[in-house]
Amino acid sequence: MIESPIRESFCEGILTLQFSRPKERNTLSAETLRLLEEILTRLQIDKSITALILTGTDDVFLSGANIRELSKLNHDEAEAFSRKGQRLTTALSTLPFPTIAAINGYCMGGGLDFALACDMRIASSNAVFAHPGARLGIITGWGGTQRLPRIIGRTKAIELFATARRFSSAEALQAGLVTQIADPVLAAAKDLVTTSSKNSQFPFDNLLSFER
Repeated sequence: MIESPIRESFCEGILTLQFSRPKERNTLSAETLRLLEEILTRLQIDKSITALILTGTDDVFLSGANIRELSKLNHDEAEAFSRKGQRLTTALSTLPFPTIAAINGYCMGGGLDFALACDMRIASSNAVFAHPGARLGIITGWGGTQRLPRIIGRTKAIELFATARRFSSAEALQAGLVTQIADPVLAAAKDLVTTSSKNSQFPFDNLLSFER
């Protein structure tokens, strides 16, 4: 039996989606994107959820698109693939409840685009970030070129896109890409939701009135 690339767990209003193909470095394959689209469509109308957490497995959060699959696409297929990624990151960014990326390791390319589409990002101490497309002669088409400059500033974002270099969770924290570094990161993300809900004088999801 083939295991699903995304595991779902639900507890006290918090839905956790765990990308679970570590041997494949949690690539955003066509199969993973198809399943993710089904899940996000369902979540748009699910009234039982108060927060969503995305996380990965072992030392990988998400490593971006499957390069083997990309290399086989013709022009029209590549454009459709890009538009699908845009739809999914937009769907994630417009969910009617807070979303948190619990970044447990490598967060690369399209995986970083999905983290950027979340309302908040927390990183483990061993997390590594990069947009490596420049090395391959490509640039992200999944919204990262808009979201990253808004979050960390235009100058820093251009540097990271142009150099395609990897950077640590410490640098991500300094740049404002993540709000905290914590181990274990998934527990910290759940604690953030719980603490915010208890301490806030208004519902946690009211914070979504802030501009995303």
